[in-house]
Amino acid sequence: MDLPDQSSELFDSFPPIPFTLFLPEENFSLNINPNSDTTINTSITQNQDSTIDSSQFFPFPVPKKRRRGRPQRSVTSFNFPPFPNGSFSGNNGIVSSSSSASVPAARNGVESSSANVPDVADEIIVINKESTAEALLALTAGFPADHLTEDEIDARVVSVIGGIEQVNYIIIRNHIIAKWRENVSSWVSKEMFIDSIPTHCHTLLDTAYNYLVSHGYINFGVAPAIKEKIPAEPSKPSVIVVGAGLAGLAAARQLMRFGFKVTVLEGRKRAGGRVYTKKMEGGNRVCAAADLGGSVLTGTLGNPLGIMARQLGYSLHKVRDKCPLYSLDGKPVDPDMDLKVETAFNHLLDKASMLRQSMGEVSVDVSLGAALETFWQAHGDSVNSEEMNLFNWHLANLEYANAGLLSKLSLAFWDQDDPYDMGGDHCFLAGGNGRLIQALAENVSILYEKTVHTIRYSGHGVQVIAGNQVIEGDMALCTVPLGVLKSGSIKFIPELPQRKLDGIKRLGFGLLNKVAMLFPRVFWEMDLDTFGHLSDDPSRRGEFFLFYNYATVAGGPLLIALVAGEAAHKFESMPPTDAVTRVIEILKGIYEPQGIDVPEPIQTVCTRWASDPFSLGSYSNVAVGASGDDYDILAENVGDGRLFFAGEATTRRYPATMHGAFLSGLREAANMANYANARALRLKIDRGPSKNAHSCACLLADLFREPDLEFGSFSIIFGRKNADPKSTVILRVTFNDPQKKNHEGSNSDQQHTNKLLFQQLQSHFNQQQQLHVYTLLSRQQALELREVRGGDEMRLNYLCEKLGVRLVGRKGLGPNADSVIASIKAERGNKKPSSTYLALKSGISKMKTSSTLKRNAVRRAKIVRNSTRVAAAPVSNTSNDQVLDNIKLVDQDSSAALRSDQTNMTS
Repeated sequence: MDLPDQSSELFDSFPPIPFTLFLPEENFSLNINPNSDTTINTSITQNQDSTIDSSQFFPFPVPKKRRRGRPQRSVTSFNFPPFPNGSFSGNNGIVSSSSSASVPAARNGVESSSANVPDVADEIIVINKESTAEALLALTAGFPADHLTEDEIDARVVSVIGGIEQVNYIIIRNHIIAKWRENVSSWVSKEMFIDSIPTHCHTLLDTAYNYLVSHGYINFGVAPAIKEKIPAEPSKPSVIVVGAGLAGLAAARQLMRFGFKVTVLEGRKRAGGRVYTKKMEGGNRVCAAADLGGSVLTGTLGNPLGIMARQLGYSLHKVRDKCPLYSLDGKPVDPDMDLKVETAFNHLLDKASMLRQSMGEVSVDVSLGAALETFWQAHGDSVNSEEMNLFNWHLANLEYANAGLLSKLSLAFWDQDDPYDMGGDHCFLAGGNGRLIQALAENVSILYEKTVHTIRYSGHGVQVIAGNQVIEGDMALCTVPLGVLKSGSIKFIPELPQRKLDGIKRLGFGLLNKVAMLFPRVFWEMDLDTFGHLSDDPSRRGEFFLFYNYATVAGGPLLIALVAGEAAHKFESMPPTDAVTRVIEILKGIYEPQGIDVPEPIQTVCTRWASDPFSLGSYSNVAVGASGDDYDILAENVGDGRLFFAGEATTRRYPATMHGAFLSGLREAANMANYANARALRLKIDRGPSKNAHSCACLLADLFREPDLEFGSFSIIFGRKNADPKSTVILRVTFNDPQKKNHEGSNSDQQHTNKLLFQQLQSHFNQQQQLHVYTLLSRQQALELREVRGGDEMRLNYLCEKLGVRLVGRKGLGPNADSVIASIKAERGNKKPSSTYLALKSGISKMKTSSTLKRNAVRRAKIVRNSTRVAAAPVSNTSNDQVLDNIKLVDQDSSAALRSDQTNMTS
């Protein structure tokens, strides 16, 4: 490991780590049995007139990534607030709010609305007395206990963010999730909740149910009741999925249920990708199922793969905590010394966490390994060789958890996904994870041995080329591993945006290898699932450092040895016979001194994941210079909703996990469906332009009631899911509103100019009308326009002179605008707009500082109120004739469109 230039003294002057251990109440329990239909059990009870105190907190165990390899001895509790925050009554299922103070404070930095709302919205509904348990259950699905996710905000599931409507939506959402979790083999319908939810909240029921179903939070998987919902014949466009791993199969099944025609292209002769269960056989009918790729379900609280196992009736085996370590001579490591070094190691990780906060942005360019090595060097004089070997074992375990060298892991963001850990036990699936792959691949059209080398995409569709075969489709989903994207073996035409190419380059993609050994009999202890072995060579610390006992779930006497870190890369070129010989030597050194004979294995398999052209590695990590933002960048679609990306390297919350890959497939299925709906709407408009001109103008007016960006007399709408700076936005400029003043700086001369400009503009429109003119800009241009100082006058001058654009009427925007309008409408959904909706301001960079590594992204918002006031007229420091020439209002089509637009504006 490379040492940093800094001396150890720079790392020693740290303040104590501010950590408070939370002790839960005695009457609270969170007991999870992965094989039980009951996911969460809480013994907290409340009287009907009791009030949940907002100061109460419930513990949610979050196993650290640092402990993924070896089961954790103790669990750190992160505190989550209870839900909901209010008073409950069992009388009518409703609690009346006596004052505005009952409206919960806004979360995630979003302002709460002060607008008046109907009386029914001042009531917090109570569906049952288990709202707290249901909130905890929703938490396991990734939903915060007391606020909306960013995706929910983007979907506009409520009209007012931070109000009681949001509280009721969350209650309903959590209840639907809890209802389905009671029996995940059933199909939960909306009608099941009609009677239990007050009539005035049925709209929220529709919104919550549709959101959960379309985004794959409920009614997913392979249960018969869910499979029968797949239509016999597709009714929607064709989709090509590249890769038949967990992400590709999850997306394919979901898209099939949505009605799409799906074709999956897989380069291998099998499905599953990096999830591969191989059947190993020997004489005397000895056989076992060996997971050579993804093997451990890391957390069972809400894990979709655990839910699938329940649907199929497969049992899960908890990885037990016992994990003895053995020294070089085969003797067990002294338990006291083991605990001492483990405690010191975890303390160093905590010091590293404090270091990155102290360093600020500089920590982005520092490796985790450099910090840990320096900290350990400070104590090197007081450490004996055995303790040093133990410390190196823990480093190897950390490299296993991240599939990367510590010298390349980002100090700032290596554990950025820790707050989203599923929680619960780590488990093996009896019979191997290949059983899940087999169930997911059933009745899916998969073309095997199709090595994709080119993907063409445009606004008209996609072409995926495998060998000499060209497969055309409406959309494509690329689920290949990050290692394949890094290699450039797939050519994208046109080339992927530089933003995405940079993200691919920054993220790390590590390696983990295995040696699977089938023996004629079990000779190791059956009361443990893992045991470890130390090395005295730091460069080989990850070589066969951990053994998994699979005899309990594989169906036969199977041991698997792991190879991590630098040793994993050397292992790629090690002859298999040498590798097996070395493993047997280790096992004999442990068991023969105990008088136990170690037989020769019947069959062995050595993995070479870095040499596999369809993976080129194991799983992703946050390398030096990268951050969690890069996972989001990899997830962005390109080609105006034609080419999408999924896989474990595209999920910020659950990277490097099987369930993360699966969930990314469900996510992209929802995104693809949204874009397909947008295009369908556009086709409907294009096929009948004269018939739909009025409705399109109405739609544009509706969208501008909730602008994404608003400053002065300028309003902007755009698709929030596409963060490409070159993506198209629609700008509207509003003229003729004497009530709305421009306070950004004016003088008498400017006022005189305004008056002359208004007189000329109003020659086209009478005094009672509001004038809207439009243009198309790029997202980057819109953000630059917002930053122009000097008020609307300078902005208009910048727009016309600097950018050289023309302001036109509605019809003057052309078909390109229709596509943007349809896309935004589909993204926002069918929910009626509300003038009190807190429209999110996009274009705000999601910069993260080192002191807020585990903080949820903060979204800014502003209240857009319904008002009879109209915008002040922007002016220009150019001549009035020049401005009028730029606005181009003299053509009859534009004037007619503007009159139509004005007619449909609400007062």
